[in-house]
Amino acid sequence: MFLPERCQILMSRFSVDMRRLINGLSILVADTFGKNPLSEYLFVFRNHRGDKIKILYWDRNGFCLWYKRLEKGRFCFPSIESGVFEMSAAQLRWLLDGLDFSKLTGHPMLHYEHLF
Repeated sequence: MFLPERCQILMSRFSVDMRRLINGLSILVADTFGKNPLSEYLFVFRNHRGDKIKILYWDRNGFCLWYKRLEKGRFCFPSIESGVFEMSAAQLRWLLDGLDFSKLTGHPMLHYEHLF
């Protein structure tokens, strides 16, 4: 899946019925995320078993619905305390690749006042 580097991504903590299509997921976006489904966010939904993901987003002149079903195994979802989790494009790619990004850490960000 192609993801722009600077897109905003929200994932629901709650599982949803994967029979829901664009209209049903749009209603969930308004209710669960408190966002306009026509906004520039990507909205990520999971099923109860954790082996299916749907991503809903608005693309200029229509909705797009992306779906992935694993034939074996489950996705490694982060533990989410609140109803919604904001994630980066890199975290979504890791999730779709089967990595537990909550256990991944990169190099720490460094802040310098002078270069030399």
